[in-house]
Amino acid sequence: MDSGGNHRRDIGKAGEELACGVLRDMGHIILERNWRSSHQEIDIISADADGIHFVEVKARQRNIQAPPQMSVDHAKQRNIVKAARQFLRTTKGLPYSSLECHFDIVAITFSGGEPAIEWFPQAYIPIYL
Repeated sequence: MDSGGNHRRDIGKAGEELACGVLRDMGHIILERNWRSSHQEIDIISADADGIHFVEVKARQRNIQAPPQMSVDHAKQRNIVKAARQFLRTTKGLPYSSLECHFDIVAITFSGGEPAIEWFPQAYIPIYL
């Protein structure tokens, strides 16, 4: 029996797979997936010629009330920035610490047929958090 939590998790995993594919197609190298620091998590950490990207993936089965990207609120942004700072202090993140940091969102809506995928580069700027 599949509970709602498992269904959401499956949609989230499928969304992250699609997001990684889109990022790779744009020339990104995927450094980490589901990177955790304490209670914070970053869905995807990637790098390209422009710098390092901390990517939040929001996947929904359909747009009922608002587009998926709208759920990345101020508190979520603040948590991602905290986790990004932690990542940049790690052995794996240190080589990227002098690069430009980008905070992106990939929104995916599964609604029959092909999923709708939108990439929002520089979706927010941490200086305001």
